[in-house]
Amino acid sequence: MNIEIRTDKNIQNSDRLITYVREELNQEFQRHSERITQFSVHISDENGDKGGDDDIRCMIEAKAAGLKPVVVTHKAKNIDLALHGAIDRIKRSIEHVLEKKENPRGGKLEFSDSDLEAGEA
Repeated sequence: MNIEIRTDKNIQNSDRLITYVREELNQEFQRHSERITQFSVHISDENGDKGGDDDIRCMIEAKAAGLKPVVVTHKAKNIDLALHGAIDRIKRSIEHVLEKKENPRGGKLEFSDSDLEAGEA
């Protein structure tokens, strides 16, 4: 799983930040690591030196094998909250997309004839 991390001119990109983002993504997406090929994370400060609430924006794009890329954004008052908000959103989005791929009709799971005869349906 390839992870790219970028920041704008207002956020200093450090080894500590890169390590932290990679650890958080690897921890949250451990069970999908064989399907997700790439994450692109972009963290920016939309107000620069002005400050303000919810001015840190985290955008995450995830690419999974055989699927269209999934992109989410989340704004918060600091990098940690923005990152975790975006991770929560991308996790829900990816699980939704993978669920739709595995069960394309979105309906009930099919049962075999033997399940129906045994009354397990």
